Amino acid sequence: QVQLVESGGGLVQAGGSLRLSCAASGDTFTRSHMAWFRQAPEKEREFVAVIDWSGSLTYYGNSVKSRFTISRDNAKNTVYLQMNSLKPEDTAVYYCAARYGGSWFTLQKTDEFKYDYWGQGTQVTVSS
Repeated sequence: QVQLVESGGGLVQAGGSLRLSCAASGDTFTRSHMAWFRQAPEKEREFVAVIDWSGSLTYYGNSVKSRFTISRDNAKNTVYLQMNSLKPEDTAVYYCAARYGGSWFTLQKTDEFKYDYWGQGTQVTVSS
């Protein structure tokens, strides 16, 4: 069983930055691909970014590419999402998700149903 706990959300002005963290419990973190998704009010959950188990490979959603950076520290069982140049449309609840094992190259990275574990989410609000 894996538990994921997000932190770092809050209120920020447009153009500002935030760094989200997701702390994982259990012994499967280092073998899990880790992702961030987000969900705005009355919208479907949207893929943000994913990183492979080693931290070497990343993939981003088009709406955040070049502004957000995903990283991980396997020694701390933590994955991060650095968010820069934030826009009001980035306002959402941000969720951390884990996919245990499997090939990075065949993983349907943007499909939320391919992830096994989820955190409770952290609210990010960007004011204009």
